[in-house]
Amino acid sequence: MKRLKLLTVFVLVTTLFAFTGKSVSDGYKIGDLATDFSLENIDGKMVSLSDYKDAKGFIVIFTCNTCPYAVAYEDRIVALDRKYASKGYPVIAIMPNNTDVKPGDNMEAMKARAKAKGFTFPYLMDKGQKIYPQYGATKTPHVYLLEKTRKGNEVKYIGAIDDNYKDATAVTTKYVEDAVDALLDGKEIKVKETRAIGCTIKV
Repeated sequence: MKRLKLLTVFVLVTTLFAFTGKSVSDGYKIGDLATDFSLENIDGKMVSLSDYKDAKGFIVIFTCNTCPYAVAYEDRIVALDRKYASKGYPVIAIMPNNTDVKPGDNMEAMKARAKAKGFTFPYLMDKGQKIYPQYGATKTPHVYLLEKTRKGNEVKYIGAIDDNYKDATAVTTKYVEDAVDALLDGKEIKVKETRAIGCTIKV
């Protein structure tokens, strides 16, 4: 009887894995160390976190051209970089979608979008979709705030940019700004994780 129960659990877990393609526990949690990457930017150069010698940390945002939620946040992402890059927390934007499924997110479209919106930060392509699963990103946009420590780039906040994707003027809580401000002030981040609101990443 016990063996039958164990077999049933094994079958259920195996079936879940087959349908999801990865464990539900995949991805970084608060306090984890994020590994570095080398991804192509819209200028053709490869970009890594290690390139930013003077950075105190990073605002890593998985985003794209085609998702209405991501588009709604573009100006706010630009504003985040303008506010915090000079303070040591630059925005690093990563486009995670499969461009065969979403051709509007291909490199040429990324270049055009960045130029049209005046992006002041790298806009990288996750070619082969190898990086977003490491982070555990599921949406566009999906934010991972990293702090550079002696151990490595520690994950300090995961989730949404703020609490109102529809209207920037109606935002009451700026999750990312509050988190970065706390780090800059040497204080504890009050809200470390929120639910990312956006489009599912296309595989």
